Amino acid sequence: MIDLDHFKRINDSFGHPVGDEVLIAVGARIGKSIRSSDYLARYGGEEFAVLLQAESSELAFTVCERIRSDIARLQIAALQGMSLGVSIGVASCEAGDNPAALLERADKALYRAKAEGRNCTRIAACAAMATTMQAREQMIAA
Repeated sequence: MIDLDHFKRINDSFGHPVGDEVLIAVGARIGKSIRSSDYLARYGGEEFAVLLQAESSELAFTVCERIRSDIARLQIAALQGMSLGVSIGVASCEAGDNPAALLERADKALYRAKAEGRNCTRIAACAAMATTMQAREQMIAA
């Protein structure tokens, strides 16, 4: 999951047509940063989902860092020098996963990236570890 940082500020400062231009440019840049066998979709608002055929979370992390760096270098004249940042959450598909579980883990990693300062990439815990951590939190709360 990829989310444009402070996108509301772009819409508020420059207007929705410029916001649309930014979304188009970011989508195009992401598309150029991935292989033709990977899949890119606008997920909503200023979020994009990318499905990578990566052998490991570490490889996916490397691809996402390249995407983040490519977006940071985008020059959009209408932004008058304002730079773009994105927060990225990475989750790997695991045995028994369904799309909702995969997206939920990626979304949690994305929110962690936002909470830890934005303009960074974070990897989600594996499902088994996440379940164990959730059970531990419930025991502590009880």
